[in-house]
Amino acid sequence: MPSKELVIIDNEKISKKGDSFYCDNYEAKISEDFKSFFDVTIIARKSKISRACYINLEKIKISSNIFSFLFNVFKTFKKNNVKYLIIAINPYTFFACLLLLLFRKNFFIYLRSDGHEEYKAILGFLGPIIYNAMFKIATFKTRIITCQKRLFTKRNSDIVYPSELNSLWINNKQKPLLDKPRLLYVGRIKVEKGIFSLFKIFDEIKIDTGLTVVGRKEKVNYSNEKVKFIGPIYDSKSLIKIYDDHNIFILPSFTEAHPKVVDESLSRGRPVIIFDEIKHIIQNRKGVFVSKRNSKSFLETIDYVIKNYTTIQESMIQNKLPTKEEFILQMSNILNSN
Repeated sequence: MPSKELVIIDNEKISKKGDSFYCDNYEAKISEDFKSFFDVTIIARKSKISRACYINLEKIKISSNIFSFLFNVFKTFKKNNVKYLIIAINPYTFFACLLLLLFRKNFFIYLRSDGHEEYKAILGFLGPIIYNAMFKIATFKTRIITCQKRLFTKRNSDIVYPSELNSLWINNKQKPLLDKPRLLYVGRIKVEKGIFSLFKIFDEIKIDTGLTVVGRKEKVNYSNEKVKFIGPIYDSKSLIKIYDDHNIFILPSFTEAHPKVVDESLSRGRPVIIFDEIKHIIQNRKGVFVSKRNSKSFLETIDYVIKNYTTIQESMIQNKLPTKEEFILQMSNILNSN
């Protein structure tokens, strides 16, 4: 077992069954990938519902409230030379930052998306104000890891390229059916992810098409014969088949930095449609198209992609996509450098 200790502090909700732990978000499983480099402990929130994705780690501390969450962080102070990685800034991790600062602990913050934009989508005009206060305090002297430079401009930060891609994703590509637009969304069913605005667009669409939504459907009162919901998928082979069964991936988010699902779709030769708010993610990617957030523009973009599918796929061969192995090595090198 590696001698260096790493404590990952995350807002993710994790459930426990017997001695095993489960999550819904692949981001929470990043901890597993550090096992070759560190002795890893996760501190996270306790889920009230059963999750499905097994986390292959022994040291997981889950908390039912903010006080037990902070107490679990405090208990790690007994050991010296522990490295801390905070995943994103939110109320739980913000107070953990304050505790770490109070006890003069060095820590990293990993920024995966623009919280200002996420909080605006959730709370309106007050959201960015609340988030900005937490952001300025938490990042005052902290070393920052981001997946895009625009997330942190105050000083230099370490840039990484998140990915779940391995040889399974890159090899044995399947030809898509192009008889009609077969659309796919993989992700959280949350306001900030723009999925509800996509539902509104689908309510106005009259053409023969369909949308498959892969993610946990919690308290979502929505029904449309063109929209099919399936639960979260954690097995790579099953998820790859889902991508292969569709011909266009839709990412309706209001805010993103480096969405791994885009690279997953591109790796399977499936074009991606996004909306104006996140057009910055395109960078040098081939096969990503921007639509206005309305049914007219959306249908025009779909029509263009379907009619030019072969040419688009040929251009996508130029994409240089990051791999999971490269990402974990990047993160581990950064964490070991301090």
